[in-house]
Amino acid sequence: MQDYPKHYCGLFGIYGHPNAAELTYYGLYALQHRGQESAGIVTSDGRQLRVHKGMGLVSQVFRGDILRDLAGTIAIGHTRYSTTGSSHLRNAQPLTVDCGRGQIAIGHNGNLTNAARLRDELESRGSIFQTTVDSEIILHLMAQPSVHGQENNLVQTLHRIEGAYSLVIMTEKELIGVRDPWGFRPLSIGRVGDAWVLASETCAFDLIHAKLYRDVQPGEIVIIDENGLRSINAFPQHTRRSFCIFEFVYFARPDSTISDRSVYASRVAMGRELAQEKPVEADLVIPIPDSGNCAALGYSLQSGIPYEMAFVRNHYVGRSFLQPSQLIRDFNVRVKLNLIQDLVRGKRVVVVDDSIVRGTTFKSRVNNLKEAGATEVHVRVSCPPHSHPCVYGIDFPDRSKLMAANYSVEEIRRYLNADSLAYLSQTGMVRATGLPADGFCMACYDGNYPVAYDPALDKHIIETRRSRVIGLGEALTRDEMQIKLL
Repeated sequence: MQDYPKHYCGLFGIYGHPNAAELTYYGLYALQHRGQESAGIVTSDGRQLRVHKGMGLVSQVFRGDILRDLAGTIAIGHTRYSTTGSSHLRNAQPLTVDCGRGQIAIGHNGNLTNAARLRDELESRGSIFQTTVDSEIILHLMAQPSVHGQENNLVQTLHRIEGAYSLVIMTEKELIGVRDPWGFRPLSIGRVGDAWVLASETCAFDLIHAKLYRDVQPGEIVIIDENGLRSINAFPQHTRRSFCIFEFVYFARPDSTISDRSVYASRVAMGRELAQEKPVEADLVIPIPDSGNCAALGYSLQSGIPYEMAFVRNHYVGRSFLQPSQLIRDFNVRVKLNLIQDLVRGKRVVVVDDSIVRGTTFKSRVNNLKEAGATEVHVRVSCPPHSHPCVYGIDFPDRSKLMAANYSVEEIRRYLNADSLAYLSQTGMVRATGLPADGFCMACYDGNYPVAYDPALDKHIIETRRSRVIGLGEALTRDEMQIKLL
């Protein structure tokens, strides 16, 4: 069972570079941590769009002469984990459409909270969907020439969708970047020579020698074309900001910068805060690689307890491998991290990670340490307990599968077989970022959802849609029924 949340999606776009596809490829490489199920690139030469996408890692999808065939000076790219929509090639992004407005391609990071309602409305008016992802809803809305008798434009489309979205959009002649008015997901602007670049994280700029220009602001549309960059404020009355704080805790690469704040420095500061809030007498501080490295370093620096990399990560574990059943006990755990037993034998150990979502893998880590001879194992977590699901595009499961939603800290400690367990407070986590608390979404910790959603209504719409299809299908063959359900 997956014990850590998935990162979801990485976005990249570039305008005005003769090697747009190649730079997009490298940009996606830097953003591979944000999605490993599929990857895609769409380019434009000013007249037509060219697309290639596939399942797997960036290096697996783009082989041979594929990049050479993606001609053009404009490109967008996407790496994906499945948020809404299952893991199939038809759901890989960027998505493209040819409509009355011309050719449009789109990549989306986030999750729409009113997706079921919008899709139901569009289908009732004759729209035919090819995928099950939120991004196609945005394409259908953009393709409509008018809404309620008024000429439709991108601003009107954005006013119809709710939830979390950072978007890269491309037409034959322009590149567009968008963030939702709450600013849930990151999106930054860079320059490489005379070309403009968009990316989910600044680490993608570093790889292609681009310089950070600024962040796309919440509620902003940036349009890049032959006249340069211009900005539209799509939500002038909106002032509340709700950036996902878990980007600082876990998602973003430590070498990225968010809101002029180093992710690495923030995570080290979280470890320092944790050591101040939850001290313990011990001989060694060790991280769970790679997610706990920075926080464990901060804990060590603040507490004065020596830091050791006692767990060694196997960087060559693929997405699938031989399952040996009973041949090797705990193979799934041990194949990824191996313990240097001599470092922990006879020691009191503080083991640090950035989160415990389901707890199954962490329990095995604690047992590994005790089997290796650690006299005490104290678990420290550099964020508060996750007790609420995320509806904005993070793979936090429903409350029934979240340990902290169903068990006390003491019960979790006993389950993990740890000698002590402590989490960083919400106040300490925010303080470590150096940013104001009212600018973050922390719903997965406190249940305060910035954008209202009604899961019961969404479930009702989905069930109604299915029953409508089934009602029409009494005379259909099984294959015809499957086509309709898709």
